[in-house]
Order: sequence, then structure tokens, then C-alpha cells
Amino acid sequence: MIPLQDTIPSRQFPLANWTIIGITTVAFLFELSLPEHRLETLVQLFGLIPARYTDPSWAEWMGYPKSYLPFLTNMFLHSGWGHFIGNMWTLYIFGDNVEDRMGTGRYLVFYILTGIVAGLTHTLLYPTSTVPAIGASGAISGVMAAYMFLFPRSRIVFFLPILFLPYFLEIPALVYIGAWFIGQLISGVTVLAITDQASGIAFWAHIGGFIAGAMSYRVFVRHCYRCEYSDEYYHRYYNYA
Repeated sequence: MIPLQDTIPSRQFPLANWTIIGITTVAFLFELSLPEHRLETLVQLFGLIPARYTDPSWAEWMGYPKSYLPFLTNMFLHSGWGHFIGNMWTLYIFGDNVEDRMGTGRYLVFYILTGIVAGLTHTLLYPTSTVPAIGASGAISGVMAAYMFLFPRSRIVFFLPILFLPYFLEIPALVYIGAWFIGQLISGVTVLAITDQASGIAFWAHIGGFIAGAMSYRVFVRHCYRCEYSDEYYHRYYNYA
């Protein structure tokens, strides 16, 4: 199934969301322009490597500069087209509505905060990992959590090809995002029980970002938001959170 859109119209141009998508796109195109050895260096320097912070002597021996910037920069790097498109499309679907509720500045801070918490969660769970973690999915998980609580009446439209025929299916956002989080939690616990090394997918970064979003979204929501809309529109689309 391929998610196409949600059923909640945004009322403002999502400037912060498109800015994030734009910066991430520029970063990805820059990655594609690099030869393999320079790309590896870029990922090593700006991806999030837990052991770089938990084992200073190893980091010094490897020649890593003392910097916490990778907790921010890792969320703008991606490993390939599938990784990049999947993350940006998900952000496109959910981010505009969350920004609508928070406002441009607050949404941008919220996005960065949940991304950083996602990186910290990954570092705490896999402190000895020397593999760079990259991708926006931790921050996007926080956005999805906020969306789930702010728009419980929303539905996600999916494209489902059946025997080469197009079929469109609507699933409640609460069900879709809730099931996605449970899947991440099961996968994260399973991998953690098997090995103390991070898998190819940073499940605990997703979990950490989601929990951060769920716990903090109320702080970022504009409290006077309802006064900007008619009662009919507000009751139809929005939650009172």
C-alpha cells in the first residue's frame, strides 16, 4: 500500500515543512554528487556514531573532531533514493497539518527537538555502535505522533494495486500510525533482545522520536488556534488537544 494523502486540509502554506524538505533535498543531491570515498567521509563526520560520544578515547584515535553537530546534521542525510523519498513523502503528508497547529517557528523547533531526542535514544540503546545513523525518520516519527493526537478524525488515503487495477483505501490515521508505532516497538525490542548492535533500521530512534513528539506536542500547539477558524470547520477536522 502506498499512502497518497490525508483528509485534513491545511489552512496555511507550510513554510517550515517545505524548508525542511528543501534543505534535505539539497543535502541528498549533494551526497549524490560526491565520489564514494568523499561520501563515506561526509557520513562519518556528520552521521551519528554513538561510540564517538560514549568512548572518547576511541573517537580521538579515529580522528573525529569534538562536536555534537551530528545530532542535528544526521537527520538531513539519507542512504539512498528509497530512504530519501520515503521519509520526505511521509513528512509531506503529515507535516503541513502539524505546522498548521503549531505555527512555523514552533514546528521547526519541534521537528529539530524530536530528531535530537531520536538520536539520543539511539545512542543510549547502542552506545558501542560505530555505524553512522542517518535519516530524518526519527524527527518524522515525532511529527507522526503529534499528528495522531491532534487529528484523530483524519483518514489516510492509500493506493492499493490489485491485479493491475487501481484501488483506493482510507484508513483512520489513529489506526495507521498506532499500528506503525507498535510495529517499530516490537521490532526494536526483538533486535535488542538478539544483539547489542544496531540493525540496518534505527528502530529505537523512531521510538524515541515518537515518544518525544507524543509527550511534547502540547507545548508547541498555539493555544489561540481555534479562534482563527469557524466552529463548523474546527469541529469537523480538529481535536481539542
